[in-house]
Amino acid sequence: MESLKEKTVFITGASSGIGKSCAYAFGKAGANLIISARRKNLIDEIADDIRKKFGVKVYAYKLDITKRDDVINSIKTLPVEFKNIDILINNAGLARGLSKFYEDNPDSWEEMIDTNVKGLLYATHAVLPIMLERKSGHIINIGSIAGREAYPKGAIYCATKHAVDAITRSLRMDTIDKNILVSTIDAGLVETNFSKVRFHGDEEKAKSIYKGLTPLTGDDIADAVLYCATRPSHVNIAEITLLAARQASATVVHREN
Repeated sequence: MESLKEKTVFITGASSGIGKSCAYAFGKAGANLIISARRKNLIDEIADDIRKKFGVKVYAYKLDITKRDDVINSIKTLPVEFKNIDILINNAGLARGLSKFYEDNPDSWEEMIDTNVKGLLYATHAVLPIMLERKSGHIINIGSIAGREAYPKGAIYCATKHAVDAITRSLRMDTIDKNILVSTIDAGLVETNFSKVRFHGDEEKAKSIYKGLTPLTGDDIADAVLYCATRPSHVNIAEITLLAARQASATVVHREN
């Protein structure tokens, strides 16, 4: 098991859900953290709490991952002690709506593509030169089972997560001789703010997604991410797929009455 002490981990979308869970998991493991999100007040609170609990360094800042110039500038202007990023966790992502393609809102398409695909690309492209220069690094992308199989009413979200899978695979090939590892964590039903965001704040709809079963949690996913990041140096966990115990695929779920 590789130690994370004194390593620097950059987590996007760290204000809630999987990103927040990853921040606590990596902080507990002794890593220094860079955490970003659009909601500055939340990541500031998280940063303060992690510093107090684990005694690690945390740099928190507001970032809209869809703004390419902001992403680039934020990496260029990191404080000196945080500049050598060892691990990038591309977590920022979202779904909007659950409608048949011909009934869907194209505005939602833009938001999903900009965040899930372009945001991931911007962050990776900004951080990768740091890893290339040091000939060391690990990029961990938070994908989805939606990147492995399409499902009804999810054409665009599924397409964005299929893109994440393709980017991950190709990037692994491009960096194979650079001592840079590339992994993806693909999860099924995880109860976070994900469904609430998907249904534009409709909590009843969001809760119905998890009715009759015990879903995964953000901590479950963070545990898998941490596992990827702490393998011996000769090991790369290319991909992990996590499902709730009563989920067999994107669409096959057993629910108790």
